[in-house]
Amino acid sequence: MTFAWVSFSNPVAVWWLFLVVVSAANVTLWFALRHHLRKASRNLRAGIFRVELMIFLCAAYVFGCAFRSVLPRANVQRIALFDTWLSSIMVGRSVATIAEICFVAQWALMLRESARVSGSVVARRVSMAVVPLIVVAELCSWYSVLTTSNLGHVFEEAIWGISAALVVGSMMAVRPHCASIPRSAFVVWCGAGVAYVAYMFFVDVPMYWSRWVADEAAGRHYLTLAQGLLDVSERRVVSHSWDVWKSEIAWMTLYFSVAVWMSISFIHAPEQRRLRHRPVTSMP
Repeated sequence: MTFAWVSFSNPVAVWWLFLVVVSAANVTLWFALRHHLRKASRNLRAGIFRVELMIFLCAAYVFGCAFRSVLPRANVQRIALFDTWLSSIMVGRSVATIAEICFVAQWALMLRESARVSGSVVARRVSMAVVPLIVVAELCSWYSVLTTSNLGHVFEEAIWGISAALVVGSMMAVRPHCASIPRSAFVVWCGAGVAYVAYMFFVDVPMYWSRWVADEAAGRHYLTLAQGLLDVSERRVVSHSWDVWKSEIAWMTLYFSVAVWMSISFIHAPEQRRLRHRPVTSMP
């Protein structure tokens, strides 16, 4: 790898350095929280397994995002910052798949615990549905990455948006019945969730749709799945140009910072208790 392009006069280099610093801070924070929670677990009598599982799922997401921050790439365009086998699209997309499924498993674990405490049938069903939904979204993502058709990304991002909306709605329904969810955490989680859903349906999905429409109008030739497997393993175009990366920078910056902070904050979610006994059967 060469770092000759890294200078404060290059906006892409400044962005990359920001991602590296944020990722280093996130990894450090994860280690600190893990140490604190394992030390505190000696005094816990229940919920230890759920906390340990949440720590493990968070690790997959924190370290996966750190890896992708250090070696960013744009999958469909086959763009990378560094010419190394670790920057291959196959490696990056595989890491992303594992990390994202673990992230959503955190959603499901948090919601399942909330459903257990509150007695909410809706929250329990949503907790069972979100991981399968995101598995389908990941398959759509792989379709786009392999074929270079952005249509798969349209469905992928729509499924993510729907899943997040279901989780936010369920959390709003169970919040009055869960005493130990701090109001500040609840406001942050739901506020971020609403913002995320709005971003997905008003920015991300339309962006990928417009890219697909433009490709169709230009008569773009798409790869087959077999061709795509070979292509993502071997081809990448190294670029340090702002014009090349500018359409990826906004979502990557938010994804590798704010989304990771949300994952870290979920570590405390399993420790909940009932506020009142009236079960919740429907969302407002």
